[in-house]
Amino acid sequence: MSSVSLRKIIEKMKLENLTPDIDVTNIRITQPDINRPALQLVGYFEHFAATRLQIIGFVEHSYLASLSEEKRRQVLEDLLSYDIPCIVFCRDLQPDPIFLEVANKHKVPLLATKMMTSAFMAEIIRWLNVRLAPCISVHGVLVDVYGEGVLITGESGIGKSEAALELIKRGHRLVTDDVVELRKVSDETLVGSAPDITKHFIELRGIGIVDVKALFGASAVRDTQQVDLVIRLEEWDKDKEYDRLGLEENYTEYLGNKVVCHNIPIRPGRNLAVICESAAVNHRQKKMGYNAAQELYARVQNSLARRRGEDDDDDIGF
Repeated sequence: MSSVSLRKIIEKMKLENLTPDIDVTNIRITQPDINRPALQLVGYFEHFAATRLQIIGFVEHSYLASLSEEKRRQVLEDLLSYDIPCIVFCRDLQPDPIFLEVANKHKVPLLATKMMTSAFMAEIIRWLNVRLAPCISVHGVLVDVYGEGVLITGESGIGKSEAALELIKRGHRLVTDDVVELRKVSDETLVGSAPDITKHFIELRGIGIVDVKALFGASAVRDTQQVDLVIRLEEWDKDKEYDRLGLEENYTEYLGNKVVCHNIPIRPGRNLAVICESAAVNHRQKKMGYNAAQELYARVQNSLARRRGEDDDDDIGF
């Protein structure tokens, strides 16, 4: 099962640890969902998602403040007796001494953020969805081309890294070379990223390892990118029939998600970077409702219809 350490969440979300004596090293979050324990504070524990990250907002904090010390202690004892990974206080709210005492007793970390409750919930759910999504590694290069995530695949040595380097020189951004970690964030979205070891590096045969960020600057790289288009490079085969119109889309599948795929034959003289740019822009146009292949087909059909009409006029003597 995928999981993310609580320490990583604290660093990423810039959370303040209000219980520093509690060791968070081995605490891990396994679910991207969160829970606001409002019902639990009033005693309803049926279907309590205790293993989720717990959020205390203004409503929960105000309710606790309205209770007597004896009642508050009992409520917190009941709540924190469950195996809760942590509790986060939003809006820069602070737990009272009783909350801190009970939390330390049950070894439940208390954290705090200055963010508004709804904003923090949206951000932590988005981030956890990415981190905990089903993940596979594929061989290829992922580049951000005009905002479109282009995954370039093909056999080893066919020129994927060289095409990516030319795209970077033309102002586009590298996500990862050689190994692409794909995460299924939703049924419609795949997000690609680089393994920590090879992040921002490109391997060029005959030259070696190139640090893209060091050579071209921070604007030439990015950490993650949604995969919108797959370009599969292959050796030119004169006996193979290649699509020349593009009326029908071809797809490839990763983790159950279908992604538009173009098979590009490689032969001397073809500029792969320009082809990748054109494919990305064309894909973007299709998403915006314009399809050049369908436009050409419509023009041809209209031209044929006009010719048939002129021939019919000639037949009747006009």
